[in-house]
Formats: sequence, structure tokens, C-alpha cells
Amino acid sequence: MNGQNSIAIVGGGPAGALAGALLAGGGKRVLLFDEKLAWEKPCGGGVTHKALQQYPFLGEAGSPHKAVDQCELISPSGRRVRFHLRHPVAIFSRLALNGLLLERAQQAGVEVHQERVTRISGGDGDWQLVTPQGEYRASYLMLAAGARNPFRAQFLAAMAPEDLMATAGYFIPGQTSLMQIQFLKGVTGYIWVFPRVDHVSAGIAGKMGEITTRELRKILEDWLRENGFQLEGAQFYSHILPSLRAEAMDAIEVSGDGWAMIGDSAGLVDPITGEGLYYALRSAELCAEAVLAGRPADYRVRLEEEVLPELRVAARVSERFYRGEVFGESVLERMVALTSQSDKLRDLMSDLFAGTQGYRDLKARLYRILPAVMKDGLAGTLRRPWGTGSGLATDPTTD
Repeated sequence: MNGQNSIAIVGGGPAGALAGALLAGGGKRVLLFDEKLAWEKPCGGGVTHKALQQYPFLGEAGSPHKAVDQCELISPSGRRVRFHLRHPVAIFSRLALNGLLLERAQQAGVEVHQERVTRISGGDGDWQLVTPQGEYRASYLMLAAGARNPFRAQFLAAMAPEDLMATAGYFIPGQTSLMQIQFLKGVTGYIWVFPRVDHVSAGIAGKMGEITTRELRKILEDWLRENGFQLEGAQFYSHILPSLRAEAMDAIEVSGDGWAMIGDSAGLVDPITGEGLYYALRSAELCAEAVLAGRPADYRVRLEEEVLPELRVAARVSERFYRGEVFGESVLERMVALTSQSDKLRDLMSDLFAGTQGYRDLKARLYRILPAVMKDGLAGTLRRPWGTGSGLATDPTTD
């Protein structure tokens, strides 16, 4: 098949589907390959306010999602704080979200092939792709097939295990309106509970090499039972996410002559939170814009200007966030305790979940609010002896 002026995208997740839609809308012939097409994943499927502002069609298209405005953080020791999200998180089933984006791609003119690419050869201007159903050619290649796509090693080194995060989760029948994040003792990761339209997505994430998937699954199952979730009828899933260390993020490569990687394939995931949907969509958009302008090398330039600085800060901070101490206590314990006592810190947490508070200016904001946060924390400490005997004398989440 003649591939002159055509673009091949390997991977039909959010990044691949959006890139295809934008390229086809710009007049390019696009071939998109994915053997599963829309499929479910154990991740929460949360789309932030920042992402909804950038891609308003996600909230306007009628695709089923649940707007969640209540969040609970739980420290490793069990301290809890519940607070209101000023900008709700839209939680999609990944099956529904991927389906929506693939439908938009097809409507834009993308040729969608439900086929598994088994071999890629050639180079800039003349790529050959082989599937069990046939052979295809393209002048430009985009890889959007996840952190462990089998072709990454042809272009770059495979991601090291210490740059990956294992996830395991269940889709549990039932309803809840509360998003929960439970931090874990001695594990770089967390448990999540995300409400969806007709079920609950509950899962766990941990750095590979620190803990096995089997151990993660047992921790999750024990926690779910202790917190009143029933696993009868639940579906189990597991997946691998990028979670790049600082040195890997500093040395990241995303493109070369005639090819580019977007989304998880490129490692564009927040190493602290594991959030990758916004970065998948934004990298797809930046790459498509560069290709349509006839300057594909601009993709890397735009990432360096907008996306990579944020992720590099997160990679540098991640170790201290999960393992560090402040005022003689772990960062996670202190963060939950102070969030329960300070409305300023709850507002900051709300903005972090919304994506409107970035990491690069986070320190400056913390310094601005620190006097008020410490004052609230001291007041809470002094109130405690006159309180009810529980961990906190008052419940600030009802403010």
C-alpha cells in the first residue's frame, strides 16, 4: 500500500486517537493501528479541570462520566481529611473515554485498523508496518502504544523497571460519591477509589522493584475489605505505567527523523500522582501541530517549553514526597494532618487535583500560605487537649 504523505499511528488510546483526529482534520491521511481499540484499564480515568478547559469536547460530548467534588486523603497511619474540590474531577470509564476519542478520529477521516502491528522497518519518509492482516507504508510514524510497547527499543532504550509503576485494580459494582486516596507505608504509591457512573474503580500503584504485583493486590484487597467494599462480582485488571526518575526525565527523548512518541510511550506521566491523561492529550496535540506545520522537530521544542519542566520538577520531588520527613514526621503524615487543620492548604490541594496548580510555582505558593498554615496547625494542636479525645478536636472539612 502506497504510504506517500501518510502517517501511521501505533496505539489507539487517548494520545493516538487525538493525534489522529487532529492530523486527519488538517488534511493528512492517517492510519491508526490498535488490536484492542477501546478497552478498559484499572486507572481511575480522572480528567482534571485543566484538561477539560483545554479539551472542552470531553465534557460536552455526552460521553458518560461522573463529576466528583469530594475527596478524602488518608495518611499511611490512617489519618483522614475530607475536603471539597472547587473544580470537580470528571471521572470516565476508560472504555467510554477511548471510545469517544476513537469515534472523533474516525469522523475526522482516520483509517482505523483493529490489527496488531508485529514489525516496523524502514525509516524517515518510508516506514513499513506489518500486521497479520497485511503490510502498510507511511511517511511518518507515531508511537502511542504505552510504556511497554514492543517497538520502543527500536528507537530508544526500553524503560528500566525502576522507571515503571505497577498498577492493579478492580471494577466494583456499586456507587459512591467520594474519591479516596490512601498513601501507603514504605511504598512509593497509593490506593485509589474513583467513583464512576455505574461502578467504582479501585486500585493500587507501586514502583516496580519495590514491591510485587501480587503483594500490591493483597494490600489492596485487605484495604477494600476493611473499608467496606465487597469484591463479589468485581473484575480484576493490571497495567504498567511510566514513572520516570529524575535522571531519566532529564535525559528523555521523544522524537527523531520521521518518528515521534506521545503519551505513555514517551514516559509523559506525573511521577508523583501517576496522572497521564492530560499529558497524553497535550503531547498528541503538540506533535500533531508540529507535523501539520511541516516542522516535526518543533514537537520536542514545544514539550521542552511547556510540559517537560513540570514533569522534571515532579520527578525531583517524588522521592521526598513519598520518603521524606518534615518536622520529625513523614511528609505524607504531616501533609494530611495540616490539610485537615488549614483551609489554605485544602484550597491548594483542591487546585492540585484540578491541575490548575503546577509544581513549578508550588513552592512559592507554599511560602505565601505557610504562616497561615502553621498558625492553623498550632491552633489545632493547642485545641486537642480540650477536644473530644479524637485525633482532631474539630472537623474543618465542614467549613
